[in-house]
Amino acid sequence: MKIPEITIKQLLEAGVHLGHKTLRWNPKMKKYIFGKRDSIHIIDLTQTLELTKLALEKVYSTISSNGKILFISTKKQASESIAELARNTGQYFVNYRWLGGMLTNWGTISNSIKKLQKINSDLSSENRGFTKKELLKMSAQRDKLERSLGGISEMKKTPDLIFVIDTNYESLAIKEAIKLGIPIIAILDTNSNPDGIDFPIPGNDDARRSIDLYCNLIKETIETAKQDIPKATVNIDKKEDLKDKIQIDKPKENLN
Repeated sequence: MKIPEITIKQLLEAGVHLGHKTLRWNPKMKKYIFGKRDSIHIIDLTQTLELTKLALEKVYSTISSNGKILFISTKKQASESIAELARNTGQYFVNYRWLGGMLTNWGTISNSIKKLQKINSDLSSENRGFTKKELLKMSAQRDKLERSLGGISEMKKTPDLIFVIDTNYESLAIKEAIKLGIPIIAILDTNSNPDGIDFPIPGNDDARRSIDLYCNLIKETIETAKQDIPKATVNIDKKEDLKDKIQIDKPKENLN
């Protein structure tokens, strides 16, 4: 299993160790806190380092087994980063608003996705036959659905793993994943709730440098894992079936 090299120096340079002000902490994060400096909690990077490696190993095993990951963060600092990460690696994302039931009521969400796809199809067809007013209304509907569902429009089933930046923002998504037994990787700042998180990564969930580091590590892990997906082998029976389908022209017997 190949995961990216990572050092405490990298974590320090990205500001991963900087938590929130001590007044804003969640006591459940106490075991991940090294100390405090100038009224700010300092995260224990020795734990972050080891837990990040465990999380990356989970990402690797999921992708190398042909699994899919859903990236979730609707906070401004991370929304574009996780969208870019998902697009570049062929995964899924939610970065605008978590709609209740996105995981637990997948049937209804699937219908909304089909509606989005139908609108896109209607708007792109040459002979649309719609009035200008109808087109404007459809465009508005499409934009609204695209913001919420665009990142999961190709998702055919619930994901095999979710990755969350800021558990406070995404508490509803986490509840749904826990209910369905979907493994969760999450960045946990000092004000976060670690309950129910399978693969916690204690770290700064606000700084762009920290967020970029997490995303780059995951991207590199996914790219490596994709290379190690077992290549599909041609089944001998399928070869035989192919032979049967090939029509071999033979000289027809002369019936005269």
